[in-house]
Amino acid sequence: MVTLEKALVSRSILVVDDKPNNLRLITQYLKEAKYKVLIVQTGARAIEVAKSLQPDLILLDVMMPGIDGFSVCRHLKESPQTKHIPIIFMTALTETKNKV
Repeated sequence: MVTLEKALVSRSILVVDDKPNNLRLITQYLKEAKYKVLIVQTGARAIEVAKSLQPDLILLDVMMPGIDGFSVCRHLKESPQTKHIPIIFMTALTETKNKV
């Protein structure tokens, strides 16, 4: 029988953000909640890691240098390998049109 705690430990979340402080804070919280946390700081690396490690969820920053979060999401949703992975956007943008 698998306990809830063991089930959560096997769950992995890919956190994508170019800001080290954001990564540190989010990682700390998720590890305390017993998730396996994968962290990357670029959109290109996020695509590679998502394809190879198949996380259960992706927390994706919108504003990043190089490939932004919207482009990363489009790429992941177009790929048969990663289209099933849920993505939650993270943003400091304040305008509603940017959030939507």
